Amino acid sequence: MELYNRTVYERIAPTDHEILELLARRWSTRAYTAQSIEPETLRRLFEAARWAPSSGNGQPWSFVVARKEDAAEFEKLGSVLNPGNAWAKSAAVLVISVAQLDRAPGKPNGHAWHDVGLACENLALQATALGLSVHMMGGFSAEKAREVFAIPERFAPVAAISIGYPADPDTLPEELRAKDLVPRQRKTIREFVYSGKFGQPGGLD
Repeated sequence: MELYNRTVYERIAPTDHEILELLARRWSTRAYTAQSIEPETLRRLFEAARWAPSSGNGQPWSFVVARKEDAAEFEKLGSVLNPGNAWAKSAAVLVISVAQLDRAPGKPNGHAWHDVGLACENLALQATALGLSVHMMGGFSAEKAREVFAIPERFAPVAAISIGYPADPDTLPEELRAKDLVPRQRKTIREFVYSGKFGQPGGLD
């Protein structure tokens, strides 16, 4: 039995060293089909997020979720996206991730955003395993998200997230299609792994 459901529209990372296939297959499309996401499938994504590690097991993540089936809530969440990310409204589900900035009253959690990122990556990998694609975006109005969803002080909107089944990039307008099909690239590990002092490559030989 396969670990994940293969999809037609995949872009496997050209890695320099062998990694888990699931990691290599995770990518952030802008093209989604009209297929809805079943509630049980959606629950599996957030169950994966639930089991992310966090500093002191603080679990400082929350998520505001809107499914396309609930048109009013979906439009409300879509309204916080920057105009350049309006394409995300073709996804089946939109999400805002939120970080709780304090461990307790008066005790700031300096790792909250880091931990929310871990939960989101868990969600993204579970989605990949189920044949879905997740695209996380900084291009949204945190202030508007705070206002329309009544997010309290000391809770910070972190990212907007679209979730759906990937479609053929050729269905996108030309500008977006070009972005979706640009060759996948990352820095080499020598550019960000150091030893001895910061900025000095090493430690892996």
